[in-house]
Order: sequence, then C-alpha cells, then structure tokens
Amino acid sequence: MLTAIEALERLKEGNKRFVEGDSQLEKLVNENRRDKLISSQAPFAVIIGCSDSRVPVEIVFDQGLGDLFVIRVAGNIVAPSQIGSVEFAAEQFGTRLVVVMGHSKCGAVHATLEQLQRPTDAPSKNLGSIVKRIRPAVEALVYTDLRNDQKALAEQAIRANVRMSVNTLSAGSAVLENLIKNDGLMVVGAEYSLETGQVHFFDN
Repeated sequence: MLTAIEALERLKEGNKRFVEGDSQLEKLVNENRRDKLISSQAPFAVIIGCSDSRVPVEIVFDQGLGDLFVIRVAGNIVAPSQIGSVEFAAEQFGTRLVVVMGHSKCGAVHATLEQLQRPTDAPSKNLGSIVKRIRPAVEALVYTDLRNDQKALAEQAIRANVRMSVNTLSAGSAVLENLIKNDGLMVVGAEYSLETGQVHFFDN
C-alpha cells in the first residue's frame, strides 16, 4: 500500500494528465483489470467529493477500477455515515490518504449562503439537512466585508466548507485520530476548478 505522500503524488500526476488531455483511463478500466478486482480491492486513496455531475472523481484524477474509494455527497459534507465509510477504508484496506474535495461554483454552498442572506423555508427537511451541515463553516463569512463581493464570498465559503470537513474527520473519530497519530494517515483538503480542470490541494 502506498504511503499518504506517495498517494498524494499519484493523484497530482493523474490530475496533470487529465488537464493536459493525456488520460490513461481507457487502459485502467479494461476487462483484464476488472477480472483482477473480483475478489479484493486495495484503493490507494479515499476521496470525499461532491455529487455534482461535473466532478467525476476517477476521471479528474485519471484513475481506474480499484484505485479510489469514492464517497460523493452534495456539498462534500461529512456526516456519521461518511466518517464510517472512511474508517472502513482506512482499517479494511490500509488506505492512508483521505482527500476532501470541494469545487468551484458548488450549488450546495451557494444554497447555504442564500439561506443565510435571504432566509426562506427549506424545500424539504432532507435538503435542509445539507444546508445545516454546511452552515457552521460559512456563517461567519457572511458578516465580513466579503458580503459586498458575492463571488469572493462564494470562493471563500467553498474552501471553509472543505476545511471544516477535514477537521471533522481529523478530530471527530477515535479510529481516524489513532491512525493519524500512529499509522501515517493523512486527511487533506482540495478544490477542483470547473474552469481549468485543476485540483488545488490545501497546505492545511
């Protein structure tokens, strides 16, 4: 199994291929590879990404069958079920890199900002639960000078939401805390640009 640093480099290399139009994806999803994965898997990274159809994780990172353990949910939020899924991959497969990846123009973050600035009744309890998860990350931003620049506000809110999810994973699970402290697990944030196709990894 790759170390967290090695896995991160592999993701960066794959994203570079994607951006440059040099994808190897066709080689990574062939029948022979599928057959080898029938009895087991060893994903080298866990990705918590947004459900947005414009951000297909395996394509963005140019990875194939069995390479990534992908969890997609609107707004890349982290709830108990997502934490449990990360714990499963880290313990069961020895995966040592977890990436929380947001993206530009995220609809879930935009909806949360709208709700904070112009409160209305949530369209449903279930959609409201997503807004409720994102709200603590972005609420303070609405009361800064960023409120005068909606584009900048949205950009900062997307990053703040990613960082909150990273913090929730890093400090919200005894299993993951132990693996971070004693076994080389890393949890990092990232943002995908719809405009360029590039993934920017956060320093912290």
